[in-house]
Amino acid sequence: MKKQLITCAMAAAMASTATAAFAQTLAQVEERGYIQCGVTEGVAGFSFPDENNNWSGLEVDFCRAMAAAIFDDPDAVRYTPLNTNVRFETLSNGNIDVLSRTTTWTMTRDTDLGLTFAGTMFYDGQGFIVPEGTVESALDLSGAAVCVQSGTTTELNMADYFAANDLDGSNFVVYVTRDEVTQAYLDGRCDAYTTDASGLAADRTQFPDPSAHVILPEIISKEPLGPVVRSGDTQWFNIAKWTYYALINAEELGVTSENVDDMLGSENPSIRRLLGVEGDFGTPLGISSDWGYRIIKHVGNYGELYERHVGPNTALGLERGLNALWTDGGLMYGMPIR
Repeated sequence: MKKQLITCAMAAAMASTATAAFAQTLAQVEERGYIQCGVTEGVAGFSFPDENNNWSGLEVDFCRAMAAAIFDDPDAVRYTPLNTNVRFETLSNGNIDVLSRTTTWTMTRDTDLGLTFAGTMFYDGQGFIVPEGTVESALDLSGAAVCVQSGTTTELNMADYFAANDLDGSNFVVYVTRDEVTQAYLDGRCDAYTTDASGLAADRTQFPDPSAHVILPEIISKEPLGPVVRSGDTQWFNIAKWTYYALINAEELGVTSENVDDMLGSENPSIRRLLGVEGDFGTPLGISSDWGYRIIKHVGNYGELYERHVGPNTALGLERGLNALWTDGGLMYGMPIR
């Protein structure tokens, strides 16, 4: 019993030390001079590198927005591509400062991993893609070989969907990396493959003949995708959270990267607070009072990010849908700065 008590005490002390070690993320980031951002290994529209390893995408721009808020420089970011099996461990052990990587917000991830979600950058749902002319519904996939990535909510959702609809799920084909999944599908080793619908649209843009593949109509899950930070550092969490809200509030208030300088003279109190003209909403975060202005000037508002990377005029061609502002029937709602 004595040994057990000593062991428990040591474990508690180690946990406390670990929390304390990560409780000064902002100071560490400022000393280093950049944010270390965990991203995908390459999903068009979300986080994708070009031939010169310059990253872009909706989730990349979230990290750029945080860097703008802190350093007045959206390029003060370094990117670490991560697969699904190591993404949470890499954040937990301090090798990255924020994970912005098509990650679904679930209860287990929110309560068991010592991590905290800062918001939902993209409301998504899981779908299936098949070669054109094969099947018209996910309900026709009974017994089909379906490719899926291991260690994801996608794998669990698929099993639930097949069981709930009395479909034969004995031929699931599981791979470790996303590239392995898509290549197996293109090689004909599986009849379909499943992931978030936005991911299917993104991957299809990279196929040799995108028009030869159809995304089935069924959406079988809720997949709120958002950035994640370590628990235990309230200041860093607040910076991430209010960066997210600033992006959304700016769109609602009509403040863009093009008009933000003119908006500094606005008489609207909400705009003045957002841009740091009125009140001090930077000191509680440990950053400059014009952090909201910096974000919008350098990166834009949420609507600009969406249209730039995944909107109807991009290769992904995704309508706003649930990702529209709450005032337009969507779910995007920024908490007030006041």
